[in-house]
Amino acid sequence: MKFILSLLTWWNGQTIGTRLYTWRNGKPVGEDDLGNKYYETADGSRRWVIYNGPIEGSRVPAEWHGWLHHTFDNRPGNNPLSVHSWQKPSAANMTGTAQAYHPKGSLATGGTARTDYEAWRPE
Repeated sequence: MKFILSLLTWWNGQTIGTRLYTWRNGKPVGEDDLGNKYYETADGSRRWVIYNGPIEGSRVPAEWHGWLHHTFDNRPGNNPLSVHSWQKPSAANMTGTAQAYHPKGSLATGGTARTDYEAWRPE
């Protein structure tokens, strides 16, 4: 069933066009901690990712994102980026899910309308 869905839709994995292009022209370059696989053409002019799971751009770690967009040529496995003490690990975008951030008092968390200001009324 998963194979049929990937043939008909782009959001359920790689499409048939991507699958064929990867098979004919793709040279495997590496894999990240999430299981995403990275490819490039023989001349290095095109780079792409095959996601392991949902197709979501925020699931690509920063070091692979830089490589995909030709920001730097060295693959993350060869020369890892320096990590600063203030940096947090990469996290998926949770917007639109139950795990999304809702500030205190948000109506989504059962809060009520704000009463700490008075609405402007034209005279």
